[in-house]
Amino acid sequence: MLTHTRSPAASPSRTVVIGAAGFVGRAVADNLASVGNDVLRLSRARVDLDADSAAGQLVERLQPADCVVIAAVKVPCRTSDMVVHNLAMMARIANALKARPVDHVVYVSSDAVYADSDAPLTEDSFKGPDNLYGIMQLTREIMLREAVPPSALTFVRPTMIYGAADPHGGYGPNQYFRLARAGKDIVLFGEGEERRDHVFIGDVADVITRIVRQRSIGAINVASGAVHSFRSIAEQVAALHGDKIRVTGTKRTGPMPHGGFRPFDIGAIGAAFPDLRMTQLPQGVERLHRDLDG
Repeated sequence: MLTHTRSPAASPSRTVVIGAAGFVGRAVADNLASVGNDVLRLSRARVDLDADSAAGQLVERLQPADCVVIAAVKVPCRTSDMVVHNLAMMARIANALKARPVDHVVYVSSDAVYADSDAPLTEDSFKGPDNLYGIMQLTREIMLREAVPPSALTFVRPTMIYGAADPHGGYGPNQYFRLARAGKDIVLFGEGEERRDHVFIGDVADVITRIVRQRSIGAINVASGAVHSFRSIAEQVAALHGDKIRVTGTKRTGPMPHGGFRPFDIGAIGAAFPDLRMTQLPQGVERLHRDLDG
């Protein structure tokens, strides 16, 4: 749940985006700048979070009135070494924030912090990840809670994000478009029967911009509120490419992630931002198709 502490909404004196060259960080920084925010973009070229000197470099750049958006993460995070790597990055950020407190900190976390549930997830759902990525994200949240007071801290937990600038081609809309545009068939895990919520990158950037401008504190999930099977998404993408692309299943090995069903209750985000309309997947896929065409 979020509590807005600035009314009316207004830009902070400056917003510092850590991880500004990444998929989410760039979208957030661009959106903030588009509505008049003074944005300092920090990427590896300016502060290398892998370096022991990173905390000191951040301290030199931060100012007490800043809002800091943290969008820096190494993905995929499938090994113990990658967990340690991501935690070391966050330790340097947290140490900097302890040495140089700022007005507001927004951390772009993940819905992976929640345990699986057949009931729609809310911000109060039990946090009990059973995979390394979720464990890493939950540990990072705890590290920030130790460094930043609750009155200045926000956790944003998006579910699966899609958008034209995604560099990873993650399984789902992004990967399906990459295959279709290369003239390749879309091959599913199993029959693509898992049902998941997907959120458009523009909505994530919009929500974070609202949080920055209203200095909202607490935690919020970012999801569309609807689940779709991966097969239905693949078939929509294929249909946008005529009859050239086939959608085929494979023999599944291993269990379906999250039991194949991960819905969200988006009541909290609707209450926080009553005029917000989350992009639904069919419209988002069409938007992605247009964005990829430039």
